[in-house]
Amino acid sequence: MGTYSITSREEGYRYKARLVAIGYQQVEGRDFTQTFSPVAKLATVRIVIALDVVKSWDLFQLDVNNAFLHGFIDEEASRQWNKELSKFLKTLQFEQSKQDYSLFTRTLDGKFLVILVYVDGILVIGTSVSQIEHVKCLLDQAFTIKDLGLLSYFLGIEVHRNSKGIFLSQRKYINDILKDSDMEDCNAASAPLPCGLKLSINEGELLDDPNVYRRLVGRLLYLGNTRPDVSYSVQHLSQFVTAPRVPHLRAALHVLKYLKGTMDNGLWYSADSSLHLSAYSDTDWSSCQFSSRSLSAYTGLLEDLHVIIPLPVFMHCDNTSAEHLS
Repeated sequence: MGTYSITSREEGYRYKARLVAIGYQQVEGRDFTQTFSPVAKLATVRIVIALDVVKSWDLFQLDVNNAFLHGFIDEEASRQWNKELSKFLKTLQFEQSKQDYSLFTRTLDGKFLVILVYVDGILVIGTSVSQIEHVKCLLDQAFTIKDLGLLSYFLGIEVHRNSKGIFLSQRKYINDILKDSDMEDCNAASAPLPCGLKLSINEGELLDDPNVYRRLVGRLLYLGNTRPDVSYSVQHLSQFVTAPRVPHLRAALHVLKYLKGTMDNGLWYSADSSLHLSAYSDTDWSSCQFSSRSLSAYTGLLEDLHVIIPLPVFMHCDNTSAEHLS
C-alpha cells in the first residue's frame, strides 16, 4: 500500500510517498518479536551542541537516503536499519555508549569524534575535520548520504550560530502549533497561565474530542526542549489528559497566546561557558490540590548550558523527608 507524508525542513516542506508492506497483518510472536529502535536522547543532543559551542568544534549534519532499505531483513521490522548502521560504525572503531545507544565515540590518532544517530539523521562532531570528512565518505559509500553541512535545523529545533555562541529556538514549530489550533491571530499574553488559575479535575464540561487537548499538550511538552519557561505550565496541564474539560483546553490555548508573543525566545549557549556539571533541586510541601502530595523537581546543567528538564516527581512523605531526598 502507499503512504503519503509531509516532512518539515528548514527550507520548507517536502512531500514524500512510500510503498510499504501491510504491517498490520503481522502477528506478534510469529512475524516479529521486537519493534523498538533506539533514537538519540534530546539531552544527548544538547550535550553535543554544548561541545560545539565550548570547544569550537564543527558540528555537521547528515541524512541517510532511504535508510530503512539498508538493513538486512531477517524479519519485517524497521529496527534492522539501526542494527546495520551500528555494526558498520563499530567496524570504524567507534564505541557505542551504554547510556545512549544512539551515541558513538572514537579516539583515533589522538583525535576525538562523536556520532549521534536519530533514525536516518546523523550528527558528526570532533576535533579533526579531516577524520570527519573521511567518515562521511565511508558512510556515503556504504549507505548513500546527503551532507547537509553545519547543523542548522534538527528535530524541529532551529540552530543559529555566531562567534559568541549558539541560539536554539522552535519558532517554526510554534507557528505550526498556532496554525493548527487556529490561533495565528490571537492576542499575546504576558504569562503562560493566568495568575491565580486553579484547574480542577471535576469542574467544567468534558470535551467532545479529548484527543484535541491531548495532541496539543503533547506538542507543548516537546516545546520544552528550548522553552523551559513553559515547562511547568505544560506539566500542570498534562495532569488532565485522561479526562480533559473545557477549562483545561482554555488554559492550554492561553499558553499559545503566551507563545505568540514570545516565539523568538529560546536557549542561548554562550561560547564563554565551560563544561562543569552542576545540579539543582527543590521541593515543596503538599502542593498538589488533588492528592496533597509534595512536588519535587531537579535539573542538571553543564555550567550554564541546559542539559535536561525532567518532569517533577510526586512523593508521599512529610516535608522534612522531602527536602532531605531533594
